[in-house]
Amino acid sequence: MEWESGTDYKDVFHALPGAVALITPELVYADVNEAYLRVSGRSREQLIGRYVFDVFPDNPGDGNASGMRNLKASLGRVVKTGMRDSMALQRYDVETPDKPGVFEQRYWSPVNAPVLGPDGQVLLIVHRVEEVTELIRARTPRAGGDRQQLMEAELYTRARELQEINERLRQAHARERQVALALQEAMLPAPRQVGHHGVAVRYRPAVGALNVCGDWYDLAELPGDRIAVAVGDVVGHGLHAAGVMGQLRSALSASVRVADGPAAALDVLGQYARSVEGAESTTAVQAVVDWDGHTIAYSSAGHPPPALLHPDGTVEFLDQATDPPLGARPEHVPRPQSATDFSDGSTLVLYTDGLIERRDEDIDAGLARLTGCLARHPTADADALADTLLAELIPSGGNPDDTALVVIRL
Repeated sequence: MEWESGTDYKDVFHALPGAVALITPELVYADVNEAYLRVSGRSREQLIGRYVFDVFPDNPGDGNASGMRNLKASLGRVVKTGMRDSMALQRYDVETPDKPGVFEQRYWSPVNAPVLGPDGQVLLIVHRVEEVTELIRARTPRAGGDRQQLMEAELYTRARELQEINERLRQAHARERQVALALQEAMLPAPRQVGHHGVAVRYRPAVGALNVCGDWYDLAELPGDRIAVAVGDVVGHGLHAAGVMGQLRSALSASVRVADGPAAALDVLGQYARSVEGAESTTAVQAVVDWDGHTIAYSSAGHPPPALLHPDGTVEFLDQATDPPLGARPEHVPRPQSATDFSDGSTLVLYTDGLIERRDEDIDAGLARLTGCLARHPTADADALADTLLAELIPSGGNPDDTALVVIRL
């Protein structure tokens, strides 16, 4: 990559004053800069292409050594979540290059950050380390050495305590995640046929202990050969978002059964959302499929548009009745509604933003990926198409946002 001045950023990388390594998702060194070579005491030949923990194992003589375990866990979190991970102060002893089996006591402050590809997958991990050994212990003998040793022991104890606190927080977040997932599963309707029509539903939770979100879907049979289908997305994470999701899903499911169309149902939901803490800015789309009339009526509250896949492989986005999210307007304004025709053999797809959105990418790129995937599978049944969409559009390492998906064969 070149800047306007002609600067080669590979040269910049190697000239960085801080120690930086590029590590693959398989935890193999891809590249290191000159500062990293200096602080690690290794040559490029000893690092590039090698598994990180083959080069830097834990000190076998220290039964309490945890540097390798902590670093491996941090790198793993980056790969799974696609998010930066800053580590607490680490003691990670390093084997002396010219004295095999002899480990030198070292202290490090590491930060790990992802380099994402166009599809949101982690291509590389930027591993930056700052050696803080000199701040932990005095290297030059002097009077008061015992005091320095006490300071070192105190700092190291505090660092261990911070690590233990971080681990307890992660465990607590993991428990909250499991409870929130169980709550979501209990509130979302089970996959089933709606009348005699083929319907597939999928829900994929976000990766990472903190990222359980409030995505939902709903299906309801209506009088005549009609069904109502909705998806929505509550802002926020964790148990509270899951609870808000349950309230809004139930309210919309009830209102669409008695309201005069999707827009009226979202009107009712919007007014109800004003009384629910945390419901502001929720997005949702409601559609009603009428097989007798071969029409789809729909209305959207700030949600990504449903996709209608025609039998010839063309894709139409239902984006002619889009309004702001719930609670976005200070005063009530009736929501718009539109309708479109469909032919036998078409497929309707509703989804939440986890299916299409990626960091640092315009939403149009995600919609283009969705269009391409649908166009390649115009005759697939609902279950096969749902599985294909998840396989092709969600990064293999998971997504930091939830994904709800409904596929209806028309």
